[in-house]
Amino acid sequence: MIQESKSLQISVVIPVCERYSEATGLYAEYAEGLNALGRSYELIFVLDGPRPKFVTGLEQLIREGREFTIIKLSRSFGESTALMAGFERAAGEIIMTLPAYHQVDGRDIGKLVEALDSVDLATGRRWPRVGGRFEFLRRSAFHGLTAWVTGQQYSDLGCRARALRRRVLGELSLYGDQHYFLAVLADRQGFRVKEVDLRQSPKDRFDGRYRSREYAHRVLDIFTIFFLVRFTKKPLRFFGMIGVSTFGVGALLLTYLVIDRLVFRNPLADRPALLLSSLLVVLGLQVFALGLLGELIIFTHARGIKDYQVDEVISYPDLDAEPLAQLHEVVNEAR
Repeated sequence: MIQESKSLQISVVIPVCERYSEATGLYAEYAEGLNALGRSYELIFVLDGPRPKFVTGLEQLIREGREFTIIKLSRSFGESTALMAGFERAAGEIIMTLPAYHQVDGRDIGKLVEALDSVDLATGRRWPRVGGRFEFLRRSAFHGLTAWVTGQQYSDLGCRARALRRRVLGELSLYGDQHYFLAVLADRQGFRVKEVDLRQSPKDRFDGRYRSREYAHRVLDIFTIFFLVRFTKKPLRFFGMIGVSTFGVGALLLTYLVIDRLVFRNPLADRPALLLSSLLVVLGLQVFALGLLGELIIFTHARGIKDYQVDEVISYPDLDAEPLAQLHEVVNEAR
């Protein structure tokens, strides 16, 4: 149901990538859940490249008089790019992302919007969760590694059902496969994030097999997020730690070789340890210098970088009774 932007409350972005279900059934399920909210909404389908089977279903919906928006990308750019294209077109105060396949029960998606009363981003968690032992181990390993490198605990980052306030979009920019870590990136910016239990759709079945390359990509993505979350604003801490450690090992080894030459008169010629120690010293200095260069770049652009979010502003002494009570509540929570 598309409304004018002035009264539009919810924009639903559905990226149609490699995996998708039949469009008419998917539309009916999502429309049922959204209509139950009693709010105005728009549906935006983003076609990540040619998806002829899905387009056939959209054409059927058009003939039935259904209203929605279609964004067609020139080729397949990936889900993160498709989401960003949909976000640019979305006009609602609340942005919802839903998968183009049956993943969660459509009747439960309203829980995500209701959760925004207390948080900035609500992400779905399929529960109860179905799947075999291997699937359970794979999920546990992925989320365990993510929690270890980011310090943030989530149990279903693969769920594509999310709802977020519009102001969150102004602080996030997705690329590559970072859509998996939307909640992690939002939390890093200071937004309040919550996982909401949604019933898993009985049609949520992935019959294929992930290739080893996919697992390697996910591991690299996790460590990319690790750097973005921990060291984007402090590159010297990351590169400096590596540089100092490398330089220290090389310097100790080089010192040992020098003492061995001067005291015990052992020759340095034809000793691979001399070459290795010299390489470690030079490499350590270069990595440390790279961290310093990163710090200079961050310092130059520091005025345009904001890594915090203002939750509420309370003016004093222009406080009436209600804001004063809110202030006492904030102070008590801080204690």
